[in-house]
Amino acid sequence: MRATSLAVLLLLLLVSIRPLAVAADPASVGAPAPAFTLADAAGKTRSLAEFRGRYVVLEWVNFGCPFVRKHYDSGNMQDLQRSYTSRGVVWLSICSSAPGKQGFFEGKELRERIAGEKSSATAYLVDMEGKIGQAYGAKTTPHMYIINPEGTLIYAGGIDDKASTNKEDLKTAVNYVREALNAALDGKPVKITNSRPYGCSVKYK
Repeated sequence: MRATSLAVLLLLLLVSIRPLAVAADPASVGAPAPAFTLADAAGKTRSLAEFRGRYVVLEWVNFGCPFVRKHYDSGNMQDLQRSYTSRGVVWLSICSSAPGKQGFFEGKELRERIAGEKSSATAYLVDMEGKIGQAYGAKTTPHMYIINPEGTLIYAGGIDDKASTNKEDLKTAVNYVREALNAALDGKPVKITNSRPYGCSVKYK
């Protein structure tokens, strides 16, 4: 009787803790992109839903990260932003750094930093709780995602195939984001839909 009672107790314990052990699956290519609403650098509420019907790029950013610095100091990221927003693509830079962590800025300091970086993103969104980053499974800065006009994720991964902080590597890098966007905008299938992201870890709280 004692053994039976112990077995029942263990079973109940396992059942009670199971929901806590199972995390939500991160966003995956071919599935609907997780919806979100975040404040931009000016404090305006922005949502993914407002851009329905357009291609959307999500760029996880941390201006203090040397991998991000490679792409901004060289002008590579801003060039991508300008090239595709001019073609109607929405470009959203998202910072999931928690307050007090590297990359977190707010208010006037944030707006001045964005201006200093000469960012051409459609908006810079603040995800200080990290909920959106975790919903997408964002691991690094930069970590890139592309969403099609129907709201489906069509690319997730690194910005290119050169996992370094060396600006010279940009000359020979295969830019996955550029290739995916060019194919999608031309009505062609995206050849590489997933790649391994590289960079600094996202500074979640």
